[in-house]
Amino acid sequence: MKKAYIFPGQGAQFVGMGKELYQLGGATKDLFKKADDILGFGLTDVMFEGTDEALKQTNVTQPAIFLHSVAMAYALGDAFLPEMVAGHSLGEFSALVAAKALGFEDGLRLVAKRANAMQKACEEQPSTMAAILGLDDAVVEQICSQVDEVVVPANYNCPGQLVISGSLAGIDKACALLTEAGAKRALKLNVGGAFHSPLMESARAELQEAIQAVDIVAPICPIYQNVDALPHTDPEKIKENLIAQLTGAVKWTQIVEHMLADGATSFVEVGPGKVLQGLVKKVDRQAETSSAAV
Repeated sequence: MKKAYIFPGQGAQFVGMGKELYQLGGATKDLFKKADDILGFGLTDVMFEGTDEALKQTNVTQPAIFLHSVAMAYALGDAFLPEMVAGHSLGEFSALVAAKALGFEDGLRLVAKRANAMQKACEEQPSTMAAILGLDDAVVEQICSQVDEVVVPANYNCPGQLVISGSLAGIDKACALLTEAGAKRALKLNVGGAFHSPLMESARAELQEAIQAVDIVAPICPIYQNVDALPHTDPEKIKENLIAQLTGAVKWTQIVEHMLADGATSFVEVGPGKVLQGLVKKVDRQAETSSAAV
């Protein structure tokens, strides 16, 4: 019986996030003040009292979710005793800090640099993402490979829900083909660019040097990383996977499957929202159905 802690990524933000944690005072409150100082702007003001539009900006969203998640882990105190951790995309940085592999200050600086690099890559080449519902992953993968534009699977969220990422024309073509193939929905997302695709290469290159230079130590428990869905404790391998994450797919379905296979019996979402809890239930339900069918 193991407890798994999971950390959300971009999209979990909401106005007012983190305010209750800030009001706890002490070391938790200090994190918010420290974040404002490191970033050089009032992140907490935007989190607590800003607008939805302001909070949606990538350079705000990513540090905000990271700060909220780490503050929640701090607030849990002695109750936070993870035996395995994982984070969805951005959440991987939160997971590393919570698992004591990465310092808060270094983690926040990396997240801020990541957000700015991703924003710059989006501006260099207009691109987007789309959620594909109701098709097997293999079908989505096959159709993406047939499109004569950059289109790749980006987020394996749960069985029957795969987000694709690519050029504007490529996503349009893929959505049409996937709809013809029987997708229940092929919904273009309101995002700034093609995250977790080759179109993020300039961001990956920019972040690589910063990740290689930062001090990462062995975590207190295995971290299941996005690019291969496997548990890792070796600092150099963790760095390698973090660098590859920007252009590689988020294998969340596979992460949850591996955690379940390795003995996870409960999942605690640390951060804003409960999106990951819903995805875990769908993966777990599919695993139970598959076992029953054998």
